[in-house]
Formats: sequence, C-alpha cells, structure tokens
Amino acid sequence: MYIPKYYKVTNVDEIWDFVQKNSFGTIVTTDQGKPIATHLPLGLKKKDDDYYLTGHMAFGNPQWKTFETCEDVLVMFQGPNAYISSSWYGHEEVPTWNYQAVHVYGKVSILEKDELIEELTIMLEKYEKHRENPVLWDKLSPQLLESELKGIVGFKIKLGEIQAAYKLSQNRNEKDYINIIDKLKNEGNPNSKQMAELMEKRVNSHK
Repeated sequence: MYIPKYYKVTNVDEIWDFVQKNSFGTIVTTDQGKPIATHLPLGLKKKDDDYYLTGHMAFGNPQWKTFETCEDVLVMFQGPNAYISSSWYGHEEVPTWNYQAVHVYGKVSILEKDELIEELTIMLEKYEKHRENPVLWDKLSPQLLESELKGIVGFKIKLGEIQAAYKLSQNRNEKDYINIIDKLKNEGNPNSKQMAELMEKRVNSHK
C-alpha cells in the first residue's frame, strides 16, 4: 500500500486496537495467478512474541484450498472514509478522500478442530456477551455445533509485515483542519460524522 509520510502509522498497539475495532476484514490470496478475496470477521491474538489473526470460512468456499500454495496472504481492514471538498480550504486546491486502512501480510495455516472451537468460542464471547440473551458456545446444543463444524474451515495467519495509513488531513493548516471537521459534521451521513469524530479526537490527543 502506498503511504505518504504524513499518513503512515507505526505504533503497533494503535494498529492492533484499530484491527480489534474494525475486525470485519478482507483476506486476499491467489489462485493460479488470479487474486481472490473473502470478507469475514477476524480475531486477533498474541502467542509469545507473535501475533495471529484467526477466522473461519465456509467449506464450500474454494479460497481455503489456496492456503497451502500461497506464500503470503494479504488481509485488509478499513475504518471510516469520507470525501473532502477543496471548497473547505482557505486556498485553491483539488478535492481528496480521507480514510483509515491497515494491510497485514502473513503465513496462513488450517486450524485443528480444538483450535477452531477455541476461535469460535472467543468470537461468540466478543460479539454476544453484552447482549440480553447471549448466544455462547456452551449454550448451543452439541448436535448443532457438530453439524456447523463440518461446514466450515478455520484458519490462523501468523502476521509479518504491517502497513497502516490514517489519512486525516494531517497536512492541512489548523484553520482548514478545524473547518473540515465542521463541514463533515454537517454532511448528514454516518461516514462523514465518524471521520469528523476521528479528526477531532486526533486534535484533542495532541493538546
């Protein structure tokens, strides 16, 4: 991913926090030279000094069969994005787009059954434990779970190279930056509002 110096993020803890909060990622592999992708929720865990992404996909999805032949897989995570009109600057300029994106590369392998059960248990905990009637692993019938396990393939990705870009108008002067936040708040769509909140949070963290 091309990342101009203004937008490059290198703080690993910040990147992992982003991945946890934006965990619906895109995993990309190649099949005979053709890129293929699947969009799915992913977990993040640390074992010793290594980080791993974990997940699962349908057995009928042919992508998992490429795991053995791919030297590296690419996983992409994306945060809010928003159009930035150059009419919001105090000088003539062209429009642009603000966004957050993280790319990670790693070696992928298939999970054993006990590892897959652990991955599914943790994922259910993450997305269900705060709900009124949580659907947790130990609350589901063994018959249903056994049937579902036969229909999916679990995997883990040992992470290597990390690339992170937060394009949040860092290269603009303070007056333009504050005006961009104000304009985004009044755009009337959720992405623009989220971008405004991110940019505002960045200002406050640097005070």
